[in-house]
Amino acid sequence: MRTSNPVVMLLFVGRVRAFANPFHRRSSSVVVGWANSRLRENPANTEIALDSSPSSSSNDMTSGSPGTATLEAPDTKPARRQSTILADDSKFVKSLPDKRSYRALSLPNGLSCLLASDPATDVEAASVHVRAGHFDDPPHRAGLAHFHEHMLFLGTEKYPKEEEYEDYLGRNGGMSNAYTDMEDTNYYFNVSPLDHADNNDDDGKEDGERTSRGTSSALSGALDRFAQFFVSPLFDTSMLERELRAVNSEYLNGRTADNWRNFQLLKHGSSAGHPFSKFGCGNYNTLTDGGDAGPKEAENGGEDDGGDAPFGGGTSPRDDLVEFWTDKYHSGNLRLCVVGRAGLDDLQRTVEDAFGEVRPAPPNFVANGIVDRIMAGTLTPHAHPRDSDDDLVFQTEHSTYAPGVAFGPDQLGLLREVVPLVESRTLKIFSAVPPLDDPVLRESRPFRVLSHLVGHESPGSLHHLLMEEGWINSLASGTGISTSDFCLANVAITLTPKGMRHRDQVLAKTWQWFALIKDAVMNDPHGVIEGYHDELKRITEISFKYREMGDPTDFCSAAAERLFDYDPEKILLGSAEVGEYDVEVARAFLERLTPQNSLVVITGPELGDEEIETSDVSARDAPWQDEVRYGAKYRQIRVTDEQREQWNHPSKIDPRLRLPGLNEFIPKDLSLRCDDPEHETDSNVDYREELPDLLIDTPKLRMWHKMDRTFRVPKTSIRLQLTSPNIYRSPRTITLNRIFQKVLSDDLNSYVYDASVAGCNYRVSCTPSAYGISVSGYSEKLPHLLDVVTSRIGGLIDEMKEGDDAHPALAGIFQKAKENLLRQTKNYVFDSPYEMGSYNLRMLCETPVWHVDDYVGEMEGPDAEEEPLTMKECAEVAEQCLFGRSKAVSLCIGNIDEKGSQEVSKVIGNHFLKKRPLIDDETPRFRSLRMPNRSEAAQIFGSSTDTSEVPLVYEAVAHSDSEENNSVELMMQTESSTELGFEGLAIQELIGSMAYNSAFNQLRTKEQLGYIVSAFVKKMSGGGNAFCVLVQSSNTLPPELEERCLRWVEQFRKEMEEMPDERFAMEAAAVKANLLEKDIKLAEEISSVWGEILSTVPHSEHFKNPVFDRVEKFADVLTLNLDDSKDDDGVVEDTRVFKSAAELKKRVLEFYDEYFMSPEGRRAVSSRVYNRKAKDLFDQNIGKPGVISSYDDARMLKQHFPSNPTAPYW
Repeated sequence: MRTSNPVVMLLFVGRVRAFANPFHRRSSSVVVGWANSRLRENPANTEIALDSSPSSSSNDMTSGSPGTATLEAPDTKPARRQSTILADDSKFVKSLPDKRSYRALSLPNGLSCLLASDPATDVEAASVHVRAGHFDDPPHRAGLAHFHEHMLFLGTEKYPKEEEYEDYLGRNGGMSNAYTDMEDTNYYFNVSPLDHADNNDDDGKEDGERTSRGTSSALSGALDRFAQFFVSPLFDTSMLERELRAVNSEYLNGRTADNWRNFQLLKHGSSAGHPFSKFGCGNYNTLTDGGDAGPKEAENGGEDDGGDAPFGGGTSPRDDLVEFWTDKYHSGNLRLCVVGRAGLDDLQRTVEDAFGEVRPAPPNFVANGIVDRIMAGTLTPHAHPRDSDDDLVFQTEHSTYAPGVAFGPDQLGLLREVVPLVESRTLKIFSAVPPLDDPVLRESRPFRVLSHLVGHESPGSLHHLLMEEGWINSLASGTGISTSDFCLANVAITLTPKGMRHRDQVLAKTWQWFALIKDAVMNDPHGVIEGYHDELKRITEISFKYREMGDPTDFCSAAAERLFDYDPEKILLGSAEVGEYDVEVARAFLERLTPQNSLVVITGPELGDEEIETSDVSARDAPWQDEVRYGAKYRQIRVTDEQREQWNHPSKIDPRLRLPGLNEFIPKDLSLRCDDPEHETDSNVDYREELPDLLIDTPKLRMWHKMDRTFRVPKTSIRLQLTSPNIYRSPRTITLNRIFQKVLSDDLNSYVYDASVAGCNYRVSCTPSAYGISVSGYSEKLPHLLDVVTSRIGGLIDEMKEGDDAHPALAGIFQKAKENLLRQTKNYVFDSPYEMGSYNLRMLCETPVWHVDDYVGEMEGPDAEEEPLTMKECAEVAEQCLFGRSKAVSLCIGNIDEKGSQEVSKVIGNHFLKKRPLIDDETPRFRSLRMPNRSEAAQIFGSSTDTSEVPLVYEAVAHSDSEENNSVELMMQTESSTELGFEGLAIQELIGSMAYNSAFNQLRTKEQLGYIVSAFVKKMSGGGNAFCVLVQSSNTLPPELEERCLRWVEQFRKEMEEMPDERFAMEAAAVKANLLEKDIKLAEEISSVWGEILSTVPHSEHFKNPVFDRVEKFADVLTLNLDDSKDDDGVVEDTRVFKSAAELKKRVLEFYDEYFMSPEGRRAVSSRVYNRKAKDLFDQNIGKPGVISSYDDARMLKQHFPSNPTAPYW
């Protein structure tokens, strides 16, 4: 799924189809509210035909069926009709920066679509949203919707090859993904707008033909393949077993993640009569209705040969897959969004061609979305219906699954205690409220104001009081769970150890804060609460007015869902449309926030230790239980009537609690500097090509400036980096600096919270080589924010230097920051195996590095007790790094002119840069080490390693007893960036791009080694480079995983050799297109420019000028078409590195052979991580030649390794 997946998505950008994140929510600036598709009648005239073998209907998964049954649209098709335009471009409510053209239409089959034409886009995308998720799983197939999502990618009647879709996207510079949620499933892809000659060969079109007139062949072909998911999927029985095991592996990955465990526990505690209680991810057992994935491990000792996976028993889910697709995947229950370069008419024709065969909805079908339900008359907009007691009735509440209620009286009014796997302490209050998109709530949106107040962080707020006491690390208010017929409002508090001991008081003061807000709502109908509403409304209006166009892929994914809940002309506006304050609605909503209507969940490792249990509000009298799916350990009791009364009607409210004042940071001046008379802007000029100017160039400060004329938003970003050799001087100094960063964040919060609410943000970060300070947001208020932040840094250091006795409250903040850093550092051992393996490689391959154990040793243990970290020492170290000798670079970019940038430089000079600057040799530099090849390893370890395919292995064991996964990361070094140069680096990127799909298809899809599989290029500090293959597996041990990876490396070489020259050209064009994607909003340009500036910092003065066209130089290496070599005047100058695809292919194979294929010359390292069950195998390998088993081993070994050159390759 997308980046909300608990799995770190950095490596897995190709395809990670998954069950959605436990608390996955849409952005509140776009839409609030979810929906679901109920099972409905499927009349005979809309049934699909099954063209299957005689045994395809059998539930015996061991049958000999060839498994090529297909789903087809009915033979009787309606006469071709015209699409209906629902809203054309002029009707859409847009933000000022939005230059796209839009059209909403309904295809002849009833499929609702949103088209967006963007002639300037470098990414074309599409998404289909299905209003069906795991709430629709049949009782005997938990996880079917999730499994169904996986299976749709594995072939259709028109494109039966399982890898066809992914391969097509890959050679067109694209990717795909999907996620399954409670009531929704979303599929999406993107491509570069390419027109490869053979993109349409499979469609019977002539080479190079641009289909549907102006639509790129890349997008046309992708849409045609994508549409077949919803026309004729195969659900091939030969692939069922493999994908069942993939889902099972995904489930096992989640068993050791607290967020998954807590989500399932929440579901476990809901009413069994509501589909929220279902197990949505599914596993082998539930999907086969009794099968067991275990036979695979039992037969082969955890290994298999990559052929068909053994049958694990149970019954085949194929018939249920077919029924699910038949019932849910028709035009009435789908929504489509497409973004492309072509005009709207061309995009419409393309969509009509591709999706015209999607089955129409059954008669009288009503999708479970706000739009359809209003049209059907089951919901009434702008109405305030009442019951017999004259109370407001929320129309959608408990309506979708009636009479089922997810959280009723039996499930609420409880206190639940949970013991986590990872050290963490939280207190959460879930209150059952109506769906936030209910027509009664939709106009005034009272939850926004209430959530804003509950989570406010200014002095006088609950957050500020609890932070002052040292009881909490954070407090957030929002939506915990949101569905079509109920919502759980959520207050989430992360506790300190001290806060856990005082959790009774934390709870009491939280309910007091609720009471204070309730009093204002109930007794001041047109006072302060209305003022908060109006200022949030103003902030939302400004935010939408200047909202820039986002990533096309994310836009399509979100917009396709929004089509269910918003009229087309307001789909871009979404929930940014807010009406007037309605005190009556606010009161009705707030009445739900009571103890008897809430579930209190407390999580902490101490809860299992009865000897230290001191809380009055505790579930200690209840027995411990284990949730059946993920194994969360919990106990719960019903809150007593007396306690509920104390919380609901507190006898007194802490006098330190008070409602905040109105926000003074809301901008009023939104004018653009580029429109000032002295700054002439030429509409014919592409100002994205304009490079930043070096405004200040002194030994102390180099500052670049660029005034925005492209994106035209009243926002500015100011970046400053202060490079210091003192930050990473020792484990102690980096630890103290990280503690200071946390203290500063806590301290600054009360000064700048209102600014962040109003759209102005700051960040102070500490890296091993530098402090970074950034402020960004609406330009009018930014200079003041910068001055506040920089002034407070110095003031805070002075106060900390005065010691604990002078500032006891500050000493408490320091102690809390130290405890938090210690907890976060120690929790490293609970990282997933593949993350541990990657960390171990970094420890081995880079220098200087401090190990996580070094940091822990500074904060606890004998040495820490003898020389404890103090607040005074922390301030002195931070002062030396921030105000001592440094090298400073800065960037002012956006809605700021030269004069404004000069003023910024004065602020920087007033607070920093008082000492003389660093000389070149003092600049901190990090290096990558060159790993040994086979002969070099033999010199270190002895001749017994001179036959090893992988001369060096780093082994470790997962810390958690519940961890069921093993992992391997096989790393093969190339050369430093200096030695590779632009050509070598470009070839390396091309190999990485082509390798991902191949590795995924072979190691994950075919061999079923594990859910997490990737092949990628790794960049290391100091310019090191490597190609890596990574697998995390619950069924195969690390040595075998390593062997499989090596065999795939050989196989991929053959695949490339057999690849036609034309395919190489397509792959190169795809990588080039990705490299040359234009920035589509100001934040992206800022990131690009600032990244180039920072890349110069470690280098000497000879390389101090950023190469802002570095990416273009990469792209030039992959240019094969002579026409692409034209200069700005149209003159062809042949600057191509490779004159033909054949020449490029030859060089790629030579590169691959040189670095990856030769066992003698290959500089390969394998990082293995074993689960606890396999620890004996780990122990057996300790001390073997070529195997290291601890960082002490690595530290010793690194003395043998030379470092790579660090000179920049540009």
